[in-house]
Amino acid sequence: MVRRALSLGIMIDADVRVVFRKYDGSLHWHNTMKRLGEDRHGVWLGAPAGTIARKGEHGPPVTSEHAQVGLIQPDAWWTAGFNAAPRSTEIYVDVTTPPVWTSPNEVTMVDLDLDVLRFREDRSVLIVDQDEFAEHQIRYAYPPDIVAAAEKAAAWLHGVLGDGTEPFATEYRTWLAMVS
Repeated sequence: MVRRALSLGIMIDADVRVVFRKYDGSLHWHNTMKRLGEDRHGVWLGAPAGTIARKGEHGPPVTSEHAQVGLIQPDAWWTAGFNAAPRSTEIYVDVTTPPVWTSPNEVTMVDLDLDVLRFREDRSVLIVDQDEFAEHQIRYAYPPDIVAAAEKAAAWLHGVLGDGTEPFATEYRTWLAMVS
């Protein structure tokens, strides 16, 4: 059944192109996911196992071996991915600029390098790619406010991925069940 998402006026079950760019505007990771719906956390997108993503303009196709849901939260400095078992990273959050819906079927954001992961087996939480973040501050000339926002988001995410804060505790599982 096709339904409308109330606040965005967009169709549920529609394809959405998800586009991550680098700070200079170059294309980074991109794929297509299905719009699952919307709740108090934002817009949920789903991708079954076998979904293809690409890195850059001409990167080879990368086929996902597991189902995944993504959460696009307005005004957040992050974009979350929730992975089905047996993927070792249960939650993978990219620190990004706030997502922008360029159309009802495309959302884009700038990947700011830092990622926050929660591992399935022991539920440990780790911030990764600090070296890339430091390199890209110079390469792309990140302004101080972008650096501060990215660092603040990574620190906040590090706390909430382990303390029971939703949607990172259990609420995402309902959405993941729709594509698993």
